[in-house]
Amino acid sequence: MDRSRRISLIIFAGIIILFILSWIIKSTTLLNVGTESLLSIRDAFFITFAAFLTLAIFSFLYKDNPYYKFAEHLFVGVSAAYWMCVGFWSTFVGNFIPKVSTTLSNFFEVPPKEFDIFYFIPLILGLMLLMRLSPKGGWLSRWSLAFIVGTTAGLNLIRYLRTDFITQVSNTFIPLLVDWNGIGPFFSDFSLSASGQFVMTLGNWVIFIGVFSGLIYFFFSKEHKGFFGHASRVGIWVLMITFGASFGYTVMGRVSLLVGRLTFLFKDWLGLIS
Repeated sequence: MDRSRRISLIIFAGIIILFILSWIIKSTTLLNVGTESLLSIRDAFFITFAAFLTLAIFSFLYKDNPYYKFAEHLFVGVSAAYWMCVGFWSTFVGNFIPKVSTTLSNFFEVPPKEFDIFYFIPLILGLMLLMRLSPKGGWLSRWSLAFIVGTTAGLNLIRYLRTDFITQVSNTFIPLLVDWNGIGPFFSDFSLSASGQFVMTLGNWVIFIGVFSGLIYFFFSKEHKGFFGHASRVGIWVLMITFGASFGYTVMGRVSLLVGRLTFLFKDWLGLIS
């Protein structure tokens, strides 16, 4: 047995020992707070197992290793099985069966609905999609896949056109002078509150200049010199700030996930946080 294999076995044995010790300590802790014996053993196992899976994922920060791969494959497998069960009970049992069979609806204890023969079309397409598992009938799955891709692309085109294009364009049609009643009322009612006339007008001007400058940056029919050059540079800054804010929002979302896992480790597992 070479040295690396011996070290791997020692590390594996140490992890098993630490897992058992953590399981025992956690079971004792749950017993002390009044949990039943069997429930404490079960809950302690799940908490310890979740903690070790979290540490296995964190071990990738050092380097790729078998423990990280085990946790990764387990997560992917459990997620796939979970969504398969959700799809079966929500789509097949909850949506398809009530429309095609009263007997099956009574068997699965779901209220039957009016018979609809068109519901057999997705059933046939689903069976054709499973033909991909067959070496000779795999070509049949391409028809289902083409239908799914085409239908999804068509539906998403309308959805994204409505939300990401039309809505954003309509949101840029804003008044540059909010509730304008003249210079006198503007200065007499001057306020720095977020709902004040000055702040809302200033915000609308920032949106207008930012959108206008960003569009100029992507206008390549005229050389970016003079006014066009200055406006395009402003557009670059607007784009950089926008992308930076979007990236920062994504990072904060990941940081919140990290905080959640660390809270689980130090509170639910180790009990260091009350």
